[in-house]
Amino acid sequence: MHRTNLTAATADESWGGLGPELAPATEPGLRPEVADGNRMVLVQGPDVVFSAEVDDDRCGVEYLRTDRYRSPVAPLRAAEARAVGGQGQPSWYARWAHRFAGALEASPIGPLHEGRWVLSRRLVEEGTPRTGDGPAGRWRSRLLDDHPDGYVDWFTGSWGVMPLRRMPPPDDGRVKSYRKQAREGVLPPVLLWWFSGLNCYVILDGHARLAAAVAEDLEPTVLTLSRAPSEERARAGTDRALSTYHLTMSVLDGPHPLTDRRAPAGAASRLLATQLHDVEVGHAPTRAWQMPAARRTGPGTPRA
Repeated sequence: MHRTNLTAATADESWGGLGPELAPATEPGLRPEVADGNRMVLVQGPDVVFSAEVDDDRCGVEYLRTDRYRSPVAPLRAAEARAVGGQGQPSWYARWAHRFAGALEASPIGPLHEGRWVLSRRLVEEGTPRTGDGPAGRWRSRLLDDHPDGYVDWFTGSWGVMPLRRMPPPDDGRVKSYRKQAREGVLPPVLLWWFSGLNCYVILDGHARLAAAVAEDLEPTVLTLSRAPSEERARAGTDRALSTYHLTMSVLDGPHPLTDRRAPAGAASRLLATQLHDVEVGHAPTRAWQMPAARRTGPGTPRA
């Protein structure tokens, strides 16, 4: 795996994300499979993790979890969490991003396949419910944790967060341990994966860490994994951002220049940096594979 540290959106940040790139012919141990235009399963090794069926009118998707999901990341020890230190700082996110990238590369049950990926702090909240109940209330509202089955309404639940196994209760032993780390300010981030087939994030690692943060009414720190935008899409986004910047600067330098152009010129530069960063860490569609015929009628497949 080749890794590239991505440019930050602002000058006062030292890290904007991690860009892992895998060689051709890398096959994932965790992968979506699709059939008939609206049937989907997430497979991990020989096991079906969940099955789903998209509405014919494309308004949402019904899903069923099987409780067979296994994290591709080995358990994170408290000593390791405390050794990283500096929670929330760019360097802290960078260290955890490299830690997760190494774990995913080594794991035979993770989602990485050939091509370019992004690990970043970007968490899109468009379309998710908004509440005024603090971090715990906001995250409870965006969690798609009906178990074992549920429904993602794409009008109200897009960009939500789906656990791949049952969320542990606040008094679970692991959650208690992580709650202590949360109070100490050393709780590692939750690792999410952007799954475009469901139009939401799924939790790759950190179910208990997320439960701990919610139990403490703290905003969970997250790192999101997604496929990197295609070169064509990145080039188009870059061209649009540069075009907007050049248009703004031409207005500032036009026949009626401002007396003091420093503030609007600075704002235009910051907007350009933000837009270029968003292009670099944007979420590309999740790749899916054709569902084998045997899986279409086997246990755990969607209802026909």
